[in-house]
Amino acid sequence: MTQLTRNDLWSLEEYATRRADFRAEVMAHKKNRQLALGEHARLYFEDATTIRYQIQEMLRIERVFEPEGIEEELSAYNPLIPDGQNWKATFMIEIPDPAQRAIRLGEMIGIEDQVWLQVGELDRIVPIADEDLDRTTADKTASVHFLRFEVTPEQINALKDGAPLYAGIDHPSHQVARHAVADSIRESLTADLVVTEH
Repeated sequence: MTQLTRNDLWSLEEYATRRADFRAEVMAHKKNRQLALGEHARLYFEDATTIRYQIQEMLRIERVFEPEGIEEELSAYNPLIPDGQNWKATFMIEIPDPAQRAIRLGEMIGIEDQVWLQVGELDRIVPIADEDLDRTTADKTASVHFLRFEVTPEQINALKDGAPLYAGIDHPSHQVARHAVADSIRESLTADLVVTEH
């Protein structure tokens, strides 16, 4: 996927006029890019559209309009855009009650490495977690992790040919048995992938 540049962004002034429509468009787009894994865990798959929205929102909140500041935001967010051979996702543990959340995060250490996706009956795809910084301590895991799922050419071809996509979690404190990903999500994620010619 191509990385975003300043040419892909609106000025603060223009974004102010377009924000409501763009936000509605992005929220509709995101519906097919999130995957619940049990009651309290969810994957939010990023792409150029979701990241563009995040950058525009950051620029708006921070009132950034200098080229250097815009480039900083682009540098921070561009690595979250998949490159055609992978998926990049924010993995969130969503437990509203703070006391309950603290207990559960203590029980879920290492969960970010136990999430998996599977194309048909091919090998499971396990993520590379938190490449930017370690988000787990000795006492608990974080409620937010960043995951990269590398997809092989064989898996990409199978998806493009209509193979089902499955997901699950193998962590002892949050087991999610293999279940089929909804077609709308599978299609959105398959569109991220590019078949490479050998």
